[in-house]
Amino acid sequence: MQILKTYARLFVADLDSALPLYTRLVGTPPDLRFAFEAAELAAIGDFLLIGGPPAAVDKYRTTAGPVIVDDLAATITELSEAGATLHAEPVAVPTGTVAYLRHPDGADVEYVQWTEEVRTRVLGPA
Repeated sequence: MQILKTYARLFVADLDSALPLYTRLVGTPPDLRFAFEAAELAAIGDFLLIGGPPAAVDKYRTTAGPVIVDDLAATITELSEAGATLHAEPVAVPTGTVAYLRHPDGADVEYVQWTEEVRTRVLGPA
């Protein structure tokens, strides 16, 4: 298991009005922008901006991440062996596959294995 990238989650009222500031801070446009459930997300630099109505985004406020890994199954195995618990089976999302785990210290963390296309777009060729 290898961690490829981590993001700081930032919850914003409106993604379109928040993006110009982060584009200026980071110096590039977003690497990714997509809808997830009723929320809109944009990955820019090391920030993951999450916009949408409170009812759509509040359930994600207590989770850290996402942490992007090269092998989600190996990550789940390694963390489970260390005492973490899996919230639910991994699910497909627009960027790959995601799983939520609670670490033994109580931290809830989102882990994502990107599709090869997304991984190459954001991180470059392997």
